[in-house]
Amino acid sequence: MATGTQSFPKQAGQPDWIDRLEQFKTPFFYAILIAWAIICLAPLYFTLVFSLKPVENAYTAPIWWPTPFTLANYDTVLRSFDLFPRWLMNSTIVAVVTTALRVLFCSMAGYAFARIEFPFKNFLFNALLLSMMMPGVVTLIPKFLIIGPGILRGGLEIGSLTIPTGFNMIDKLGGVILPHVADAFGVFMMTQFYKSFPKELEEAATIDGTGRLGTFFRIVLPVSQTQLITLALLTFQGEWNRFMEPLLILRSPENFTLPLGLQWFRGEYYTLYSIVLAGSLFNTLPILVLFFLFQRYFIQSIATTGSKEA
Repeated sequence: MATGTQSFPKQAGQPDWIDRLEQFKTPFFYAILIAWAIICLAPLYFTLVFSLKPVENAYTAPIWWPTPFTLANYDTVLRSFDLFPRWLMNSTIVAVVTTALRVLFCSMAGYAFARIEFPFKNFLFNALLLSMMMPGVVTLIPKFLIIGPGILRGGLEIGSLTIPTGFNMIDKLGGVILPHVADAFGVFMMTQFYKSFPKELEEAATIDGTGRLGTFFRIVLPVSQTQLITLALLTFQGEWNRFMEPLLILRSPENFTLPLGLQWFRGEYYTLYSIVLAGSLFNTLPILVLFFLFQRYFIQSIATTGSKEA
């Protein structure tokens, strides 16, 4: 028996140009990926370069490298604009609190849909999937009414009892956090994962006398680390960059999140692009750092989720 790599004979009638095409297929695809990576990274690179150049040298050569180099633009952003640190803090509060609550509630809801039988379970899950197909702008006005004055102004009167139909949280960070503590995609993602979760672990915990909540928090959650980190990354990115809903809810400049503050910041320095780009990097860097720190979990979750049974 021959050992080593065997070469299969060319099929009869196969043109030679097909063989040559096969040889160049892999380098061709790599060239496309490299070109696409350069196109995607170019805006971030030039943002960094121009933010490190003095304002008066923003349009002078070279454009590929920050010459002369300066950090004065970042100093202007942090020192000359007093509200900038406050916007950073507001965005951090909104993103961290929303991420923590969404990871908790979506994992609990996903576990319930995957493991617990209750009335109208299939109907509720299908309604959840249907809500994922609705554009976000469709729900902007209902969310605003519920967070703010309420669907019925003055509240719902039942006899002598008046029940408010809104949370009166306009111009408060809680009004930005509350609508996003649960998410249809997060529930769906965790449901699909828990459907393939080994039941033997839960049965062993039940034999040991652990209740449903104890099993979930002691057994299920620790094993779900990869999916939870992925959901947390996606949530943090979305909440950190959210613009439209905070624009409707927040009114005072000191309560703005960073995307809203940057929009106002651009209005103040609309011709000083080096300063504007320096401010924009404060909104970009946290997402980049988090992605590079946790990309292993993100890629692993995407790779394994495709093999889960629905």
